[in-house]
Amino acid sequence: MGLQTTFHAPHGGADFLGWRKARNGSTEIVYDDGVTRRMVWRVASAANEARIVEALRVSVSSLRVLPTLYDELKKRAIAIERVGV
Repeated sequence: MGLQTTFHAPHGGADFLGWRKARNGSTEIVYDDGVTRRMVWRVASAANEARIVEALRVSVSSLRVLPTLYDELKKRAIAIERVGV
């Protein structure tokens, strides 16, 4: 079975987190709050996809998705760089 690529907030919010492969083969993380904000980050390191999935799963379950996402990625030593708004 493959890894889950998208996650929606279970607490009734419209928060969305997902990861995807870009055309150049790099991994990107996407966040959308369902109203005004959409952010995209490129994973700077060659991170294990299972570790990215776990970080996204924990983050989207939190009420404060973005701060938790940054904490979870840092905890797993996954470097990111913002590429889109």
